[in-house]
Amino acid sequence: MLKRFIDLLMIVLLFSFTVDAQNKAVAVKATGEGFKLKCNGSDYFINGMNWDYYPIGTNYTYSLWNQPEDVIKAALDYEMPMLKNMGVNTIRQYTGVPAKWIEYIYKTYGISTVLNHAFGRYGLTLNNQWVPNTDYSNPLVRELLVKEVKALAVQFKHTPGLLMYLLGNENNYGLFWRGAETENMPMEDRQSTKDAHHLYRLFNDAAKEIKAIDTNHPVAICNGDLMFLDIITKECADIDVLGINVYRGISFGDLFIRIQKEYNKPVVLTEFGADAFNMQTNAEDQDYQSKILAANWKEIYANASGSGLAGNSIGGFTFQFSDGWWKAGQTTGLDVHDKTASWSNGGYSNDYTKGVNNMNEEWFGICAKGKTNAKGVYELIPRAAYYTLKEIHKHKPYGKQGTKKQ
Repeated sequence: MLKRFIDLLMIVLLFSFTVDAQNKAVAVKATGEGFKLKCNGSDYFINGMNWDYYPIGTNYTYSLWNQPEDVIKAALDYEMPMLKNMGVNTIRQYTGVPAKWIEYIYKTYGISTVLNHAFGRYGLTLNNQWVPNTDYSNPLVRELLVKEVKALAVQFKHTPGLLMYLLGNENNYGLFWRGAETENMPMEDRQSTKDAHHLYRLFNDAAKEIKAIDTNHPVAICNGDLMFLDIITKECADIDVLGINVYRGISFGDLFIRIQKEYNKPVVLTEFGADAFNMQTNAEDQDYQSKILAANWKEIYANASGSGLAGNSIGGFTFQFSDGWWKAGQTTGLDVHDKTASWSNGGYSNDYTKGVNNMNEEWFGICAKGKTNAKGVYELIPRAAYYTLKEIHKHKPYGKQGTKKQ
């Protein structure tokens, strides 16, 4: 009886050690030349992609994970080899994906997941009532979000393939729903500034709660560009990685060096890229999309540790793998590839005209989206950017092929 107990104990301990060994070595490390992400003791640079799954005719209400298992597997077995072939080692996914599929993607294709909790970005339910605009000063909001992220950490902390947690998605842009502010009002007195303090303080508290449960995975936040960087610096001491959604066109400008000087945390670009449609020619423009992505990734690699530049870049996530046909109308025209531009950005000179929108939300895909078969799986047609990224991701930012050696 004693021998059986000892044997059982050894099996339990061996299992616990194996699970722990698979997961606990993901960490941010400061170097003499910046920061690196370490995975199981080895340098890990994120060649990432924003990945989701929406067949033509569906929108944000669709979930791949609610489909039959054979459909899920067929979709993953079609798309993950394409990602692996282009050198992608990490995808950004939102919560809702079961742990078993994060593990499947990792064990089958060697692709890790950054798991993204929206953190009230698109509203939340309080006391059984939907609230579209999140007030981060509300104690009920704090209680709900902290509860959710703690549950997330408990659920996923032993999941093979989990790389890190990501909180929010440019939530700072959502702080302006209360109306316009007077420009001559002092910055510290503006309602958006006060709200920002509540937001980033709650981000930091949530990160501490996650790390109290899971010490094996870093916690990042996702900010819209460098807005409120001064407040982030004050309120987010316990965040491991600063994630930035940034659309500046051909260059990120001073982004990396500003973060190095003002916040001194590692940086991952959680979104960046270019759409593949030209508003001036009213036609697809694959070459310009490729040009932007090539330049963007060159800067991401050039700011890696040891590069001689900022040294704080640990990678990025191209936006995005396939076109989102639902984004212009959200709930209408779901089977139409809409050419309507929804916002203006002068950083994209190929089709920018002052005062005219030029950013086409439905055309950011590295791949165009094709027909859906009877099983519910759609085909993808790689654009020129796919092959550009395949060449770019052969670059090794550390070691013999690193930027310092070139």
